[in-house]
This record gives sequence, C-alpha cells and structure tokens, in this order.
Amino acid sequence: MSNIRLFHVNAFSQQPLGGNPAVVVLGAALPDASQLAMAAEFNLSETAFLVQLGRAHYQLRWFTPKVEVDLCGHGTLAAAHVLWQTGAVAAHETIRFETRSGELLAQREDEWIWLDFPRITLAPLTLDLAYAAALGCQPRQTLAAGAKFLLELASEEELRALSPDFPALRALPGRGVMVTAPSSRADDDFVSRYFAPWVGVDEDPVTGSNHCALVPFWAERLGKRQLRARQISARGGELRLELQEARVLMAGQAVTLWQGEWLLPPAS
Repeated sequence: MSNIRLFHVNAFSQQPLGGNPAVVVLGAALPDASQLAMAAEFNLSETAFLVQLGRAHYQLRWFTPKVEVDLCGHGTLAAAHVLWQTGAVAAHETIRFETRSGELLAQREDEWIWLDFPRITLAPLTLDLAYAAALGCQPRQTLAAGAKFLLELASEEELRALSPDFPALRALPGRGVMVTAPSSRADDDFVSRYFAPWVGVDEDPVTGSNHCALVPFWAERLGKRQLRARQISARGGELRLELQEARVLMAGQAVTLWQGEWLLPPAS
C-alpha cells in the first residue's frame, strides 16, 4: 500500500483553533467506499482527497461523514495550503484542481489563498413556513441557491440568536440552509451561518462554497464587487471576496494543526 499522508487544517482562520477544520488526504487514488469510510472516521464536515495528475495539477474530491459533495470551499483552501506547505507545489505556481464542479484554481498572495469558484445563480423561492419555524426566525426573503436555500434576516443580532431545532429541520426536505444578514461591524459587509443536518453537519463553521451565492446576492444589494464577510459560527472565519461575472473569487488563510500517516489498509 502506498503511503497515505494526513493533514488536519483549520481553514478560513489565522488562529489554530478557529475556522473550519478539514483533513486533507494526500496519496494514491482510493475506492469511493474507502474515502467515505475515512471521512466518517474523521467525522469533520468535510475530508479532502488529493491525487496528483501532473505539475501543480490534482484531482480533488470532498466527502462529509455521509456523502460526497460537489463543491467545498474550506476543503479546497486546506488542500491548496497543504500542497504549498509541503513543497509539492512551488509558492508562485497556480494550482489546478479537477473536481465535480469543473476546474478550480488556487493562488497565493502572501498569507492569503485565493480560490476561483463558479458563481451560483439565485432564483425566487417560496419556502414552507416550517423551515423558518425550525430555524426560529422570520426571514425578509427566501431564495433558491442551487440545491440549497438562502434566507435573509434583518440584522446580525437576529442571526446570532438562532438556535435551530435540528430534528424538525431534518424532517423537512433539504440539502442545506444558508442564513445571512448585514454585518454590524464596519470591517465586514455581511455575515452568515449555515445549517446542513441532511448531510450530517448541523452547523458548518465556515462554508466557502456558500459564498458563490452570497457574493452575488450582496454585491447587487451593496453595489460593490469587492466584499468582506464573516461566518459567525462558534468557531468563526473571515473571507475576502470578489465577484467576476460568472466566477466568484474568495480568499482565506489556513493553519495546519497536525500531520501523520494512515497505517491500516483502507476499507474496500
């Protein structure tokens, strides 16, 4: 069995115990069942699996403890951080990731890592009042963001106060609910939280992929294409953002807490 290297990275944070944790698995291609079993073992919101395809060119897949996902911001940020940290990719090189959401790019700018992601189109949505009841809020409006729901609240204070009824939420059809509001801080443009009990993640600490929808949402309302945001989960995380037509650029920092090696044969 080829060596399988593991890295525990906190993404979208400058602090060792902040942001969103992900395990990055670097090594040989593994069967789907093995990747899912390993993600369940690590029990984080996502585990990222990397397989080298060429120079600064990698296949990247992401798994929650229950399912494979199409797009994951913090897992991509963590993967890029590991490749530069280990010297697998030179600091000046752009990394190309082949994913279920097409080709994604990562570039370094000092301590920040910029990701180039696809924009998610928003559509009007009349959402059953049971969702707002389970979340404990009264949204200003509700929208569809791909398979997820986007709810706008009036204030950051209302967003912070949310204490969802996760069994009630899980009983409803869904994939994930992002809830957003204007920031109460002058340094940030907007804040958000994300709930996805349907895929085994009650509340995700920092969700990069959601900003593919949140950036166009707030860019239109605020009349600006460069934004700063904060996800106000218990761990929290900050993002620098830019809207570019059909793409969204997002930047964050990352910290590696530990690294090691998978010793046992992967489950088949």
